[in-house]
Amino acid sequence: MSRSDTYLDYLVATNELLLEFAREARGKLDATRGTEEGEFNAGYVMGFHRVISLMQQQAEAFGIDLDVVGLKDIDPNRDLT
Repeated sequence: MSRSDTYLDYLVATNELLLEFAREARGKLDATRGTEEGEFNAGYVMGFHRVISLMQQQAEAFGIDLDVVGLKDIDPNRDLT
C-alpha cells in the first residue's frame, strides 16, 4: 500500500466517524430540544457543522471530489442545523 493510499484510507475512515458522530448528535438534539441538555447538544451539533463544512471546503479547494473522501452525502446547512 502506498503512502497516498494510507492517507486516503485515514481520511475516509475519519470522515465516516465524523459523520456518524454528527448524525448521532443531531438525533440527541432532536430528542432534547427545549431542555438544558438540548442547549448543550445544540452547541455540540454546531461544532460538527463547522468541522464538516471546513473539511468539505478544504477538499474542494484542493480539487478533491467530496465523494472520494466520503463527504458528499451530507449538507451541513441542511443536516446539522
